[in-house]
Amino acid sequence: MYTKLGHSMPKGLLMHGPSGTGKTLLAKAVATESEANFISVRGPELLSKWVGESERGIREIFRRARQAAPCVVFFDEIDSIAPTRGMGGDSMVTERVVSQLLTELDGIQALSGVVVLAATNRADMIDPALLRPGRFDKIVFVPMPDKPARQRILEIHSKDKPIGPDVDVSRVAELTEGFSGADTSSVANTAVSLVLHEYLAKYPTPEEAAKHASEAHVMMRHFEEGVKKIKTQREGKPGEKVTVPYYR
Repeated sequence: MYTKLGHSMPKGLLMHGPSGTGKTLLAKAVATESEANFISVRGPELLSKWVGESERGIREIFRRARQAAPCVVFFDEIDSIAPTRGMGGDSMVTERVVSQLLTELDGIQALSGVVVLAATNRADMIDPALLRPGRFDKIVFVPMPDKPARQRILEIHSKDKPIGPDVDVSRVAELTEGFSGADTSSVANTAVSLVLHEYLAKYPTPEEAAKHASEAHVMMRHFEEGVKKIKTQREGKPGEKVTVPYYR
């Protein structure tokens, strides 16, 4: 149908947004759900001090992708290998890597059956030449989760835990206003950690506490305390640069 209607498949999709919103998780979902081959590339691992090695790494990735088509190539933290040209160091490694990426994505050699996914929390640092149609055709902003999304995250991460009868997940989701997906998932784990500390303090030895493990339940007060702890950590972090959404 795509062929009959004359639609050109997008070559690239860039996901950007604040840290912890699930950009890499979405790429994992694509790898699991699609029937295509999947090549995952961590941006910094491509950079080499030897002249020509970094560009060779890019060429090799796309060569493998063409051979394995249909294939999805995922670049995590793409801002580390594709910053705006003219801002590099003396070796100019990143400038050559950007040029190689531009050539591979939209050069003489056709890129058929290959889709490039990329993730970053610093879209403002990426070379503008990569962000045009024909290279990264779609630019998707991954926002902070809203209340229903946070509630679903809490339900997933509380599924295998001994939750007490007084726990109201909807109420906990309200308390986590402004939390990222990573922060929200950490709340359930922190609540369990508080229960563990309580039981270890309650009994004289860890072995004795382990015998009463079945009695331990994560109560609403543990979740509330977990939210406070994560909030304190968030407030102590240096501020993250706000990324402006792109619309296309």
